[in-house]
Formats: sequence, C-alpha cells, structure tokens
Amino acid sequence: MTPADGPADGLADAAPLLGLAELADERRISRILLDNALHGIRIQVALRLLLAVFVLLTVTVDAPAEHAVACIAIAAAYAVWAVVGVVLAPRGGLDVIRWSWTALFVDLAVLVAVTLIAGASDETSWTADILVAGFFVVPMIAAVGLRPGVCAAVMIPTVVVFFVASALAKDPNGRPWSYILLSTLALATLAVGAVALSRLQRSRVVTIGSLAAARARLLDDVIQIEQRERRDLAEHLHDGALQYVLGARQELATLRDAPADPETIARIDEALRESGKLLRSTLGELHPAVLEQSGLAVALTDLARAIEHRSGMHIAVDTAGWPAGTSTPADSVLFSTARELLTNVVKHARASSVEVTAELDDGRARLVVLDDGIGIDDAAAARRISDGHIGLASRRTRLEGQGGSLEIIRRPGGGTVAIAVLPMTPAG
Repeated sequence: MTPADGPADGLADAAPLLGLAELADERRISRILLDNALHGIRIQVALRLLLAVFVLLTVTVDAPAEHAVACIAIAAAYAVWAVVGVVLAPRGGLDVIRWSWTALFVDLAVLVAVTLIAGASDETSWTADILVAGFFVVPMIAAVGLRPGVCAAVMIPTVVVFFVASALAKDPNGRPWSYILLSTLALATLAVGAVALSRLQRSRVVTIGSLAAARARLLDDVIQIEQRERRDLAEHLHDGALQYVLGARQELATLRDAPADPETIARIDEALRESGKLLRSTLGELHPAVLEQSGLAVALTDLARAIEHRSGMHIAVDTAGWPAGTSTPADSVLFSTARELLTNVVKHARASSVEVTAELDDGRARLVVLDDGIGIDDAAAARRISDGHIGLASRRTRLEGQGGSLEIIRRPGGGTVAIAVLPMTPAG
C-alpha cells in the first residue's frame, strides 16, 4: 500500500484505507475495520519493540570487532523509535494506519544496516550471524495488518535483502552456500505464509463487519416494524372498537335523564357486541391462538373474515390443498406473510376482491394472494421502502433466510399476484 491509498480523513475513510471501497458507505463496517486495524498496529509496535531489544542486545552483548559504536548507535536509535511508537500508536487513529506501512521499511533498513556493518567487520564474533535471524520477525510484524498488498510489498525486498546480507556475511560467519540458500527458502516460506495470513485476517474482519452491519439493519427493521404495527393497532382500535364504545357511552348518558328505552338498550347492546367482535378480531390478528390449535387453514379463514369485515373487500380463501386440522413448521411464517400481503392490498391496491390460496405439495408450502386492484407500482414500492415501510421486505428476507422466496408481480389483466414459497425443511 502506498500513501495514495490512504483516506482523506474521518471515520468513513477507514474502508478505502484498507482497500475495501465497496464497504465505504457502511459506517458500522468502517468502525469495525478501523478498530481491528488499530489493534493490529498495537501488535506491530509491540513486536517491533521486541525486535529492537533483540538488535540492541545482539550488538552490545556480542559486539562486532569493528564499528561496534556505529552498530550500537543505530540499534539504540531504533529502540528509542520503537518505544515512541508504542506510546503514540494507541492515540494516532487514522494517521497511524495511514503511515504504518513506512515503519516496516524502517525495520528492514535497520536490520540491513546493522547486519552489513557487523558482517563487514566481524572476523571474531557471530554478531552478523545472529542479526540475520531478525529478518524472520519482519513477516510477523507485517502479517498482523489488514493489508496483504503491503505485506507482499515488504516481504519481497525482505527475502532479497536477507539473501544479500547473508551472502556478504558468509565468510565472517563461516556459513556454506547451502545454509544460506536453505535459510532464504525458509524465510520465503514464512513470507508467503504471512501474506496468506494477512489476507485471511482481512477476509474475516470484512465478514464480521458485514454480519454486524446486517444485524444492525435487522434490528432497525424490527424496530420500524414494531412501530408500524403499533400504529396500525392504534388505528384499528380507534376506528373500530373505540367508536362503538363511545357510541354506547353516549347512549348510556341518555338513560340517566330518561326512562329506560328498549331501542336505546338494543343499540347499546349492539355497540358492545360489535366492539367485542372487533377486539377479538384485532387480538386474533396479533396472536392467533387458532393457528396453534387448528393450523394455518383455519387461521387464514379467520384472518380473511376479520379483514373482510373491516375493509369491505370480498376475500375468498382456498385451503383445499393444505392439510386440515394440523400444524406445520411453515404455519407461522406463511400466516404473517398473508397478514402483511392482505394489509398491503387493503391500503394500496384499491381492490374489490382477493383470492388467498394455501397449498402443500412435494414438501414445499405455497401461499398465493391475488387481487383485482390497480396492480403493483415498482417505483411506488421502492419509495415506500425508502420511507421506512419495510413490512414486505422483511417478509421476503425471512422467507429467503429459510430457503424460500416471495415474488410479487403485476397481473396482465390487472391486479397483483404474490407468491410465497417455503420448503418444509428450512435451509441450514
């Protein structure tokens, strides 16, 4: 990765910084990517500090015969730089991620400089031979990042420089060419593994970020659905049962100042009876006990009668192809889908009649809702979703999550047909 690959600034720039432009609009994913990248930087500075301690101890405990002061000065400066990195890394944010790739080349440059200086003057000690082992730490430092491209860009010169440094220190170290070649091969293998590990880590972080974003969206959808259902419930109670109760109360008020009138009492009785029906109908739509007791066929019929009574539409229900009197794993999903579809027909279709069919064939449950209304408008449906009306979208998501599908199309002769399909064994 080069500086040009970095972001301008801000949280939304975390995704492009990590080479994930396709996720730049997902703030939740960007946050997860940023947190993981900063965690990787903390690991890098810790490993770099250990490498600096290794280099400093090597050139002081087993100092080269000549130019020992230069080696110690470089190692000490490197150690100070590593300590500064440990202190500043947790506070740097995006700036640390943006420029962290340069630190890997500093690691490489320090190892090269100290190894070459020690190897050029080393005739009596093993300083250079010990220092070349530090090259094997560089792949680990690069691997913890989320940028396999940067890791590969560092690993290639690391392997090349390791071979050159080992070759230059061959005579002082007394190592044969076979040892140098095999050591280089071992470092190259470690470098390939580091790049692969970086890619795997990046893939896992992206997956986790995507799942977290999907979970957050689902939670938002659930909240919106709950708010919409509460609003619909309030409208049903206000326009239905509440009006009958208020009417009965007014009739009761007339009885306080006048003798009992059979017609007034009859109107009160009728109002209370109708409000009771509407309340039972609303409760049945919210949680149909009949669905658990008698199965989908009976529950769909009751649902159709309740909506028919409230809307004035004619709703025909055909459950001849559905097992009567028994419950199936698809009952709950298909019932909630039917309720959502019928609610949308009432609100948007301007239909006079609806046909609802439920059938079970060859291990697949199928629900068909057909109306004679104005037909679905894709643009209007998209606008409703963007405005937060996600009932049908959530139904489709739930069906697809269980291996099913929901298709809504315009009928050639007018109206809309919705087909929900669900396998009796949910997809695992």
